[in-house]
Amino acid sequence: MDKANSPKTRLLTLLNVSAAKSTKRKRIFDEQSPRKLNKRREVSFSGSVDTREPEVSSQEEEPEVQTEESQPTDGEGDEEAEDEDLTAVEDTKDPYEQHFGAESSALSEAAKEAADAKEWTNSVVTHRKLGAVALSLPSGSSSPDWPGDWSSALLDRLKEPFHERQKKLRQEQRELQDDVLSTLSTYRDIYDPRTSLDIAPHTREAIALHALNHVSKKRRRVLKNNERLAHANKAGTPLPENVQDQGFTRPSVLILLPFRSSALKWLDALTAHTPSPHWQVENQARFRREFGLPEGVVDKLASAEPGTYPQDHVETFKGNVDDNFRVGIKLTRKSVRLFSEFYGSDIILASPLGLRMSIEKEKNSDFLSSIEMLVVDQIDALTMQNWEHVQFVFSHLNQLPKESHDTDFSRIKPWYLDGNAAYLRQTVLLSAYETPETRSLYNVQLKNVAGKLRTIRQCAPVQVPEGIDQNFMHFDCVNLKDEPNKRFNYFTTEILPAVMKSAVQSTNTAIFISSSFDFIRIQNHFRKMGYSFTVLSEYSSNQDISRARQAFFTGKKAFLLISERFHFYRRYKIRGIRNLIFYGAPDHPQFYTELLSFPFLDEDVEASDVTCRVLYSRYDWFRMERIAGTKGAAQLIKQT
Repeated sequence: MDKANSPKTRLLTLLNVSAAKSTKRKRIFDEQSPRKLNKRREVSFSGSVDTREPEVSSQEEEPEVQTEESQPTDGEGDEEAEDEDLTAVEDTKDPYEQHFGAESSALSEAAKEAADAKEWTNSVVTHRKLGAVALSLPSGSSSPDWPGDWSSALLDRLKEPFHERQKKLRQEQRELQDDVLSTLSTYRDIYDPRTSLDIAPHTREAIALHALNHVSKKRRRVLKNNERLAHANKAGTPLPENVQDQGFTRPSVLILLPFRSSALKWLDALTAHTPSPHWQVENQARFRREFGLPEGVVDKLASAEPGTYPQDHVETFKGNVDDNFRVGIKLTRKSVRLFSEFYGSDIILASPLGLRMSIEKEKNSDFLSSIEMLVVDQIDALTMQNWEHVQFVFSHLNQLPKESHDTDFSRIKPWYLDGNAAYLRQTVLLSAYETPETRSLYNVQLKNVAGKLRTIRQCAPVQVPEGIDQNFMHFDCVNLKDEPNKRFNYFTTEILPAVMKSAVQSTNTAIFISSSFDFIRIQNHFRKMGYSFTVLSEYSSNQDISRARQAFFTGKKAFLLISERFHFYRRYKIRGIRNLIFYGAPDHPQFYTELLSFPFLDEDVEASDVTCRVLYSRYDWFRMERIAGTKGAAQLIKQT
C-alpha cells in the first residue's frame, strides 16, 4: 500500500489539520472543570463529538422542535444514566461487545487478509424458516456459532414490548422473526434474495429491533464510560484507559430505501419497539406529512378494486413514491427525534439518490465514516432506479473522515483508527429476487470478518397459458464484456431477418427489453432500418403511451418496443400482441407470465396463434432460473 494513502498517514494528517484549525477547543479532561468532560453542543450517546454546525443536514432544514445548542454532553440532561443498568455493558459474552467492542474478538489479520482475497470457507446449512443457507467464513475468523441466542442479547426494555407484539402473530411468523434475530445477533452479514411480500413486514420489524438494540447498547457503553471518567476526575484519581467506545461520527445505522413510502414503513417498524408513554416520537406529524401522500390526494392503487393491479405493484407503489429523500433519527432515553442533523443522528433513512445528492452538494461524506450496520431494503426496486447511486453510497462507507468534527480521539475505538471499520460493519441486503449486480455486491463489497450468509432457494417454472410454445434461443458467448454486442448481433442477424420474412410474425410483435442501454440500441436500429414501430419506455408521457398503444392495437405500427422499467412503473395491459420476443428474460419473473397472458385479452385468440422467443446466454442464469425453474435453467445453460 502507498504510504501516503495508508489509513495511519491519513489519520495523522487529519489530527494535524484538526489541531491547526481548532484554537478554541477546550481540553477534554480539564481537572478544574469536571462537568466539561467530552464537552460538545450536541447531546450524544453514540460517540459523536461535534461542537460545530454540521456540514451535512437532512433534506429538510426546518428548525427542530427542541433546541439542542445548550444541552449538555452524553449522560447528562435527558440522557441521564439512572434508568439503565450500566453494569450490564461489562458482559464480555455480549455479541455486541465481542464484535464491536474496543478489542473485537472477530478481527484478526488472517481474517482481514482472507476477506480481501475473497478466501471464504463455504458450507450449506439449513435453519428452520430461513431454509437452506450458504454460510461463508474467512479463514482465521473467531466469530460465534450460528445461530446465536438473540433473546439474551436483547435489552430488557426492548424485549418485553417485542414479546407482546409477537403474541399477536401466527407461529410461523414468530419463528421467522426468531430465526432472523438469531442470525442478526451473530453480527454476520445477511443477503436474502427471496424476501416476498408476505414475509417482508415481519423481517423488517425484526431488523428494526436489532438496529434499536445496537444503538441502545452503544449508548449504554458511552454513558458508563462518561460516568467513570466523571468520578475519576472528581476524585482526582488517574483517568481510566479503556474508554474507547465511539466512532469518528455519531451515525451508526444506515437504511437505504427506494421510496418515501418505504421510509414510512421503516419508521413504523422502528417506533413499534419504542411505545409510549416511555418514548415520545418528536416531529412525527411532519414526517407523515412529508413522507405520506399530500392531504386530500387519493391513492388510486390502494383504493382500486382487488385484482385491478398485481399485488406486488400495489405494495411497491402505493403511497409517496418520491425517490429523493434523507432524514436523520436521533434516539434519546425518552424520545425518538426525527429530522435531526446527520452528525447528531443515530439512524439515517435515505434513498441512494438523496444521499448522493447530499454528499455531492456538501462535498463531504464523513457522516458515513462510522456506520456499523447497513440495511438495503427492496433492492429489486433499487435496480429499477439507478444502480450507480447504490454503488456510490457503498464507495463512501467507512472511509476515514476528511475533518475531525472536534472528535475526542481518546474515545475512538482502535479499529476505527486503524481503518478497519469495513471489516466489522454488518450489512443486510433484502430483495425479492437475485441479479448479477446484487450478487456482485455481496461477493465484493461485504468483507465482514464475522462471516456472511446467503439464503438459497430452488425455483419452480413460472405458470404460463397452456399451449404456448416457448422457444428459448441461446447464443454463444464466453466473455462477459462481449455479451451485449453478441446479443445484439444475434438478434439483428438471426432473429429479426427470420421475423421479417414471415407475414404473420412481422406484425403484432412486441419486443421486451430488460436493459435501458439495449432498449436505446434496438430503438436506434429499428429507426435506421426503417421498420414500423412504436415504443413504451419509462420516459413516455401519458399521451405518448396512449398513442403507442392505440397505434399498435390498430395495426398502424407493426412492432412495439417495451422496456422492463416501463412495465415495472406502469403495469399496463397491452392488447394486440400475437408475437412476443424477449430480447432478454425479465428480472421480474411475473412480467414474463403477464406479457404471455396479454394476447388473450383479445377475443378468439388461441394459444397456437401466439409465438414466444426468449434470447439468452450463459450469463442470464438468475433470470432463466426464475422463469424455467432451477432444473430447467440448468439444462438450458448447458446447451451454451
